[in-house]
Amino acid sequence: MELCYQLPVLPLDRPVPKHVLSRRGAISFSSSSSLFGAPDPRQLSQRRGAISYDSSDQTALYIRMLGASVIFKQLFSRDVRVRSQVGFEPERRGSHPYLGVDFRTLHSRAESAGSIPAQRIQRLFSFQRHLLSSRLLRGAPHLNPLHILDEDYCGQAKCMLEKVGSWNFDIFLFDRLTNGNSLVCLTFHLLNQYGLIELFQLDMVKVRRFLVLVQEDYHNQNPYHNAVHAADVTQAMHCYLREPKLTQSLTSCDILLGLLAAATHDLDHPGVNQPFLIKTNHYLAALYRNTSVLENHHWKSAVGLLRETKLFSHLPTEDSLSIERQLGSLILATDINRQNDYLSRFRTHLDENNLCLGNASHRHFILQMALKCADICNPCRPWELSKQWSEKVTEEFFHQGDIEKKHKLEVSPLCDSKANTIASVQIGFMTYVVEPLFAEWARFSDTRLSQTMLGHLGLNKASWSAMEPEASGSFEEGESEPARATEEPSSRALSQGSQES
Repeated sequence: MELCYQLPVLPLDRPVPKHVLSRRGAISFSSSSSLFGAPDPRQLSQRRGAISYDSSDQTALYIRMLGASVIFKQLFSRDVRVRSQVGFEPERRGSHPYLGVDFRTLHSRAESAGSIPAQRIQRLFSFQRHLLSSRLLRGAPHLNPLHILDEDYCGQAKCMLEKVGSWNFDIFLFDRLTNGNSLVCLTFHLLNQYGLIELFQLDMVKVRRFLVLVQEDYHNQNPYHNAVHAADVTQAMHCYLREPKLTQSLTSCDILLGLLAAATHDLDHPGVNQPFLIKTNHYLAALYRNTSVLENHHWKSAVGLLRETKLFSHLPTEDSLSIERQLGSLILATDINRQNDYLSRFRTHLDENNLCLGNASHRHFILQMALKCADICNPCRPWELSKQWSEKVTEEFFHQGDIEKKHKLEVSPLCDSKANTIASVQIGFMTYVVEPLFAEWARFSDTRLSQTMLGHLGLNKASWSAMEPEASGSFEEGESEPARATEEPSSRALSQGSQES
């Protein structure tokens, strides 16, 4: 815990020195007015807290709040996180020295000299919002649902959350309105809306801290696999959980697992796919023996944050371990290489009409299918949203291809910007991956939402075909066997939402 001896601490009637005004900001809390202006470090150390952001060092955000200092450090910035104090060491980050590629900056763009990273600005803008949420710990009355949104919360974002169950929900707009905190705000709102925070007696500070760490562990430099994608999948999962068949049968534990799995399903995604990790001898590929490499990593990263924040420490050990195992089962189901296995099993259940949602294993299987649908639902969104996602995922594909060309590696399928276009990639993905899955989901849940999704899917596919008429024909010519046509796009295209996620 560092003490900030140079923090400006002045009474209201004393002029502020110019050197203080030149700083970007400072806040100090004191238990005694006699401490104002005191230069003695021993007196400064008695202050209840202090926050300082110095313009000369744009990365310096100092916070001390008595014994809560470490908590705030870990809550607001990965750069000053002290993981060792909680007894958990996360998995090693970075890439194999064979390429010398740092996945944390793989998709980053050069910033102008002297500019402040957008993510840091967002953290500063949202600092007061995080701080004010602590009002709930000071005896705020329990409402039903809890009043989570404080006075500083943007009115437009609050209005959007009132329609969070709409399939037309614009996650890009919501992310802008929340200053880049869409995953935290949306997931926290849903946990509260379902009454899960009270039902499972979750600590509000731990929940908030867990969600902030989850959001921080997504690589927002990735064009596609970032925290906004995770928020979008979480919102889609919420829409599926509200479907009549699921509403009538799912337990509160099922809903909690579904939301947590959606929020963490691509945690710490490096922005490249599994074949890339394997052919570069990445340590994750060796660790998980080239099987569901990224999915295993996402799961273990999520478990690490659950244990670090001790979110379920108040539950019996057996229950918390069960939650971790089921969370892993859901995340592993997003492996696109196993798409045919899950789809065949789903189709068989529907053909034989033997799905019993009173059975815990059957409910879990439906949760797996719901997460798979949520993960690749972008082509089923309205065109204005779907097109943005298509451009982002293709940008990520092509960036990986450029890296492979640079290091003289075989370019992965669909990652060559010279041989593929956005339209050709999307038409093939919709035809061989999305349509079969959502057709079976519509058989299971024949509702207005299912028909809406299929309608958008057809219109979006037609829009891409109009942009490149030969795209659909050329894709089919390259796949003479139907079985191969279904299998290869699912393993090569790696799915928008799952790209070996």
